[in-house]
Amino acid sequence: MSWLKEEVALITGGGSGLGLALVERFLDEGAHVGVLERSAEKVAALQARFGEKIVAVQGDVTRYADNERAVTAVTARFGKLDTFVGNAAIWDHAASLISLSPERLAEGFDELFSINVKGYLLGAKAAADALIASCGSMIFTLSNASFYPGGGGPLYTASKHAAVGLIRQLAYELAPKVRVNGVAPCGMASDLRGPASLGQDRIRIMDSRTPEDIASILPLQFFPSPDDFTGPFVLLASRANNRTLSGVTINADAGLGIRGIRHVAGGLAL
Repeated sequence: MSWLKEEVALITGGGSGLGLALVERFLDEGAHVGVLERSAEKVAALQARFGEKIVAVQGDVTRYADNERAVTAVTARFGKLDTFVGNAAIWDHAASLISLSPERLAEGFDELFSINVKGYLLGAKAAADALIASCGSMIFTLSNASFYPGGGGPLYTASKHAAVGLIRQLAYELAPKVRVNGVAPCGMASDLRGPASLGQDRIRIMDSRTPEDIASILPLQFFPSPDDFTGPFVLLASRANNRTLSGVTINADAGLGIRGIRHVAGGLAL
């Protein structure tokens, strides 16, 4: 059964990693899909691969006009918008408070929060009217770092905690017309990169973490692929399966919340 048949979704950062897996899964579930993607190369690859099945728009989530342009393109092609998935984000490669100079700390904060928090807020604003009209949903990609320390440095962790508050506030403001929820994955193989201001824009998450490193901290003891996380997004977007969840987050963290991430404190392994 196709749970999203004839539904229309807009996914930010849909050119690689989890975003691309969501594009594939939503199409498989019968949805029409739009993508807002910053990379021109990734936009071209999406268009070559999926053709008329999707609307791919090149743009930056930190600019309201680009978010609005993506919503307009999707509604012009498909006639409506049912789900907005805020997914585009960057990571800080666990850069610590002590390791960053005051200048780089400030610059990294501005860049990372602009994408990870403002990008979600502007996307929500651009999509809100269309979603109110369709009684649709918003879904935001969070992280285990939204709830536990150790999943990044203070910049990333703070940004993902902020996104939790954003979900709750938007769920409050947009009820009863729009359901607003989140999915919080753990580490996975993706193209997730860091801030240019920290010199990390060409460094992927898998350049600083190995599959074995990620699997070793997860109670379920395996290295997830992006495909492993798409199910909760389908559930939350599906009208048949979700009439009751709003303002909540599904922790798709392979059991990480059971024990948290082991760390070193005071020079001693705990």
